[in-house]
Amino acid sequence: MNREYFWLSDEQFGLLEPHLPTDTRGKPRVDDRRVISGIIHVVKSGGRWVDAPSVYGPRKTLYNRFQRWSAKGVWSAIFHALANAGGPPAELLIDSSAVRAHRCAAGGKGGRKIRPSVARGADGLPKSMP
Repeated sequence: MNREYFWLSDEQFGLLEPHLPTDTRGKPRVDDRRVISGIIHVVKSGGRWVDAPSVYGPRKTLYNRFQRWSAKGVWSAIFHALANAGGPPAELLIDSSAVRAHRCAAGGKGGRKIRPSVARGADGLPKSMP
């Protein structure tokens, strides 16, 4: 397999397969493994659907499958099932988009950079800066 492309392993697809919809009408679906691998490749790379490599099949199939399964809640069901299968996570990670800080939290507000010390003022020395 080419390292440029994302492919689900046998084990990964085996975990997904029981959660895929089986109530299809009309023509049978094309290879689920190939299409899901293509969807993951596009979502993971952050690219556009039209830029998906042709090894995953027709780009319109990738887009349509993603949209239809999103509307039906298939992706949510898969994510919840896989998340609950492993039990509670060993660790939790928080990215910076979840932690907000006020704009002044980065540092001081400016002004003079060298501040007179309290000890200097207590000794009776002038408080002027050198």
